[in-house]
Amino acid sequence: MKHKTFFWFILPTSLAMLLFIALPIVSVIIQSVHAPHEQVIVEVENCDIFGCKKSTMIDQEATQSLRDADPLGRFVGTDIYTNRNHLALAEVADAWRASSGVKDFTAQIMNLPFYKAFAFTLTYTFVVTPLVVILGFMVAVAVNSIPSVLRGPTIFLSLLPMIITPLIGSLILFWMIDSRGIIGSFIQTLAGDPNLSLKASTPLTWVMLIVYGVWHSAPFAFVVYYAGLQTVPKDTLESAMIDGASRWEQIRYVVVPHLLPLTTFIMLMQLMDNFRVFEPIVGFNASAHATSLSYFIYDDLGGETRLLSSAAATSVLTIVGVAILLTPVLIRTWRDFSRK
Repeated sequence: MKHKTFFWFILPTSLAMLLFIALPIVSVIIQSVHAPHEQVIVEVENCDIFGCKKSTMIDQEATQSLRDADPLGRFVGTDIYTNRNHLALAEVADAWRASSGVKDFTAQIMNLPFYKAFAFTLTYTFVVTPLVVILGFMVAVAVNSIPSVLRGPTIFLSLLPMIITPLIGSLILFWMIDSRGIIGSFIQTLAGDPNLSLKASTPLTWVMLIVYGVWHSAPFAFVVYYAGLQTVPKDTLESAMIDGASRWEQIRYVVVPHLLPLTTFIMLMQLMDNFRVFEPIVGFNASAHATSLSYFIYDDLGGETRLLSSAAATSVLTIVGVAILLTPVLIRTWRDFSRK
């Protein structure tokens, strides 16, 4: 392809990426190093028949003048990143000096809001991602092995979790695990404790969110793997069968290596999606027991006081976290393609 043709070919995509990805990220980074202007406080004297009293009040005009002169706010550098609501470097250093061991140190920093959200985000990501890959592959192999008459309905049922809107799906499961729901009642009966509540326990809440994450995301891995199974060389499988390979050995030595690029693709997509987990927390109303980085941003932007700079800083840290997670997979993919 000629350079001129290639340029005009990628120009629309490049412009779209610049307008809708690059520029918003630059805007968020700029906002994250600026804080809102402090309100101008003035002292006024109020006099009445009983005498004069001094009080303080906000000078709305002066405050608005500051905002009009510099809409971004005052430049604070990395102060927002290092304050208590984010990386909390001072608090972490104090906890390290005061702690008697790693367990005590971990318990102390888990009280900090950012690290609490970060811990759940990492747990959710590293548990849900491999389970989605494994379950999706198993379902794809099973569906590919059943008779063609049953394959269509089975595929439709397998795709239902992905078709349902995430918020609706989480609400359905939320109602099911309620003490009056079918799952909640069954677990109470099984445990012999009529007062057991899945929604009142932090560990059980994390388990519920992880189960929902696997249930909702596994169909995506299933679809990708099922499409990949149709491209597995039949000659290679037949040769393995003639050589006496069992079904497990065919999958391990023929199917799995053939689908390895698809596994890399699924891992990349799932790592990005799971690191930004948000809808299940809202649907389960689980913010008291589990918060993610995305929910942290949502919480900053909600209410009457919108903490735009705080949300921007958390967004940048989330982007950095996603980039760090994807780097090993991208490096391995680059090396695999470089060998070819």
